[in-house]
Amino acid sequence: MSLIALGGVIGAGLFVGSGVVIGSTGPAAVISFLIAGVLTVLIMRMLAEMTVARPALGSFYAYAREALGERAGFAVGWMYWYFFVIVVAVEAVAGGKLVQLWLPEVPLWLISLVLLTSLTLTNLVSARSYGEFEYWFSSIKVAAIVVFLFLGALAVAGLWPSAPGGLGDLTAHGGFAPHGIGAVLVAVVPCVAFYTGAEIVTIAAAESAEPRRAVANAMRSIILRVVAFYVLSVLVVVAVVPWNSPEIEVSPYAAVLRALHVPGASTIMNAIVLTAVLSCLNSALYTSSRMLFALTRRGDAPSGLTKLSRSGVPRRALLAGTVVGYLSVIAAYVSPDLVFAFLVNSYGAVALFVYLIIAISQVRLRNRTDPAQLPLKMWLFPWLSYLTIALMLVVIAAMAVLPGTRSQFWLSLVTLAVVLTGYEFRRRGTTSPTGGVEKP
Repeated sequence: MSLIALGGVIGAGLFVGSGVVIGSTGPAAVISFLIAGVLTVLIMRMLAEMTVARPALGSFYAYAREALGERAGFAVGWMYWYFFVIVVAVEAVAGGKLVQLWLPEVPLWLISLVLLTSLTLTNLVSARSYGEFEYWFSSIKVAAIVVFLFLGALAVAGLWPSAPGGLGDLTAHGGFAPHGIGAVLVAVVPCVAFYTGAEIVTIAAAESAEPRRAVANAMRSIILRVVAFYVLSVLVVVAVVPWNSPEIEVSPYAAVLRALHVPGASTIMNAIVLTAVLSCLNSALYTSSRMLFALTRRGDAPSGLTKLSRSGVPRRALLAGTVVGYLSVIAAYVSPDLVFAFLVNSYGAVALFVYLIIAISQVRLRNRTDPAQLPLKMWLFPWLSYLTIALMLVVIAAMAVLPGTRSQFWLSLVTLAVVLTGYEFRRRGTTSPTGGVEKP
């Protein structure tokens, strides 16, 4: 469970995407990742409080339904499902591009489909099969980060051959925040998105032997470790390589390894990034299928997707998400600049909407619960919860006005509008169960 929590967060965003943030912010990107990490920790603490107190199938989907009503639950569940089926396609295409570096003669669409099919088959076997693969994927990622931080520490300390040592690069090229404090705050928006995935552990908890203990242990320590991995990794990058180096925006980790003259740096990083991509693809397949299955149990999705295999896998729900992934991969091949670009932009702010509803649900449910009955509590309630909600609103508002994220925000609003329209059709056509959360 702990490695699932790590695997959900540590993806290509850390190994590749962080370079874009560094390029637009400078060494102060460390502060951007720290602020975003703190906000993520607060959201996850709020979610952990609810999950430990009342483990439920679908996790925050069930809590939103109970706290804010059927409409909110329906919206959260379907938005989250949509988010991860698009992640399935994005990661499959990204993985295909990496494999194509070694197999340039093989078409990209074929490699992507092979990767997607392989991990779909793995998930069809059992939840344990998903967990085993995620365990090894996450172990490789964590080991790579630990080695990277160790090498970076040696370089900063001046103990690595040819490394001058010191932290001079943090201020040597225009200062610590060369683009100003505004750029640092703006960069928090994409940084929050990089942390998305930590909540997967609360969904997987429903299939663990002891969901309360599993979530409590994971949330108490793992999220803080993830923040440390992100913040320390970015610190190593900007301390070893000038922040304005073109190599950083392409691959910050590889840039550091090349600066330290590590043999085969590019090949090593490509292999690690591929592992991260496959891990995220594996998690996305699992998460989308479990959320869709939870939606069926409350009448919010077709009942035909409810059926479980003998090993307890909702195969029809899994295959439904896989089919959307296949269609999206085909769109990436046939219409990369129109259809696929629309799909990618239309899910950009969805996770932030979900996080906001998680925070609001926690406040509502906490006000209905005797604090003495809570094994794990949100810190400094209610003030820190209100602050978290306010910060999420600021991040979402910033995404709406910033040029680089504006299209994602408005297209994500289109996604929300489509989901809410779907709820109206569901509400008028069926009568669904109400009240409470369903135990796993």
